Amino acid sequence: MSTATSTLTYAVHDSMTMLRRNLKHALRYPSVSLGPAMMPILMLFLFVYAFGDTIGAGLPGAGGGRDAYLAYLTPGILIIGVAAGAMSTSIAVCQDMTEGIVNRFRTMNITRSSFMTGHVVGSVITTLVSLVLVVGVALALGFRPDANPLEWLEAAGLVTAIAFAVAWLSAALGLISKTVESASNKPLLIQFLPFLGSAFVPAASMAPGLRWFAENQPFTPMTETLRGLLTGSPIGNDGWISLAWCAVIALVGYVWSRSLFNSSTKR
Repeated sequence: MSTATSTLTYAVHDSMTMLRRNLKHALRYPSVSLGPAMMPILMLFLFVYAFGDTIGAGLPGAGGGRDAYLAYLTPGILIIGVAAGAMSTSIAVCQDMTEGIVNRFRTMNITRSSFMTGHVVGSVITTLVSLVLVVGVALALGFRPDANPLEWLEAAGLVTAIAFAVAWLSAALGLISKTVESASNKPLLIQFLPFLGSAFVPAASMAPGLRWFAENQPFTPMTETLRGLLTGSPIGNDGWISLAWCAVIALVGYVWSRSLFNSSTKR
């Protein structure tokens, strides 16, 4: 076995060990790991039953009504669910960095990158499980997507890519946090951005300045792509733009978190 192959094998093995560790933590504290699903579910109930008839009546070409708004809202709620997972990732990374476990890892013969990989992959898995719960509630409320099996697969791939990108950026935010409290506050911008997109209403209906921001921020094309895959509305270039945003966010988060983690373990 070559040196490169051996190194890769050890890295994968160590990353899987760290992933199992994080998944066991998620199973031990389900209220923390599945907590991000609660806010999207509550918002789904609130907006559908409190505002669904009114907002649904104003949707262009949707036929109006609560069911029309549920079909429009559900993809946006799923994107909000992905963003909501940022807080738990940031907190988990910060806890490990401040509670001494990383110092113990330094004394062990493990691949340095496996610590962050385990957190990121674990975050993606728990986020996807949370979104399954959100989809289940939406279906129970009457959401009836028009997606075929291929479009469902594409939607799952898009959500996974978004969750992966958000997880890397959240991990970096956890690394720069000195306390768990600050780690819970830093991802608020990530969580808030989908609200300033097309999750609840079309961007075209917003005031000019807000409309420009909504149309040019990352979560709007992601929402529109997911909406198109699930409901059959046009996607246009939003799919490629979404993937480009995912790549940029993931790369920034990866490089930033790797630099932070390497510098912290050299102290």
